[in-house]
Amino acid sequence: MRAIQRASGNNAVNTGTCVRPGGKYRINAEAGVSLSGLIVVLVVLGALALLAIKVTPAYLEYRAIKGAIVQAKAAGGTVREIQAAFDRNAGINSVTSVSGRDLLISRENGTTEVGFAYEKRIPLAGNASLLLDFAGTTDPSGVVATADGTK
Repeated sequence: MRAIQRASGNNAVNTGTCVRPGGKYRINAEAGVSLSGLIVVLVVLGALALLAIKVTPAYLEYRAIKGAIVQAKAAGGTVREIQAAFDRNAGINSVTSVSGRDLLISRENGTTEVGFAYEKRIPLAGNASLLLDFAGTTDPSGVVATADGTK
């Protein structure tokens, strides 16, 4: 950074202002992002992008499972028929986390509700991993039945 000097006789004095024929101008400090600051920002953005890339397939699979249980419920029938309908749809959508046997199927007041619950572990780096819990149901209340039939 160069210093602005005002000449007074033979002596030069650092003042931080510049005298021009049109008036005085104040010199502000330099502003901007340093190289190290830019590197830190890029590392953080890269880590977030990597996390998004690793997590997105798990959420896409969850959405496919939710759609498959709705279609399996619409197919109706016995428990085995609902499981088979889910397995057919899951095979088309490449669902590997849940099978028809993992579904929680309950019948109350003449209506059938289909639910599921599972965990997905996503390795991040070394021994660090991210654990995601997913659950869904066709029940309008949104309460997922448990394996013992309770809500």
